[in-house]
Order: sequence, then structure tokens, then C-alpha cells
Amino acid sequence: MHPPLTLHKHPMCAEIIEQFQKCHVEHPIAKFFGECTDLKIKLDRCFRAEKALKRKANFEESKKLKEQLRILRKENAASSSQ
Repeated sequence: MHPPLTLHKHPMCAEIIEQFQKCHVEHPIAKFFGECTDLKIKLDRCFRAEKALKRKANFEESKKLKEQLRILRKENAASSSQ
């Protein structure tokens, strides 16, 4: 199973999504017998790569936010102890 195949949500995989959808239109019966399987595998790999990039970016952002929070807490502790 894959997420909804909307091009605006998956810009990295747009070309593969279009090929996959075209394959399903051109082979309405054969798609059930593996005609589009190679494209499906490519699509899954692309989604995994896209998710890994998003996960890495989110992790980096969370590290920055945690550091800012740590600094704020340190400042608040210093000012409240005075």
C-alpha cells in the first residue's frame, strides 16, 4: 500500500507517479498480474528516500529547537536565582 499519489505532496517522485498512473490506465487488467510491479517498486523506493530526507530535516530542526530551549532554561534559571 502506498500513500495517496498526489504530485504536490511528493515532488521528488512526481515522474514515477505519473508513469505508474499511466501504466494503470493503459493496462486495466494486466495491472493485477504484475504489469506495473516494477514501477510500484520504484515508487516505494522513492517514497522511502523522500521520507528519509524529511526525517533527517525534522531531526536537525528538533536539535536546533532543543538547543534554543536549553539556552532559554539556563537564562531563566540564572535570572530567577538572582
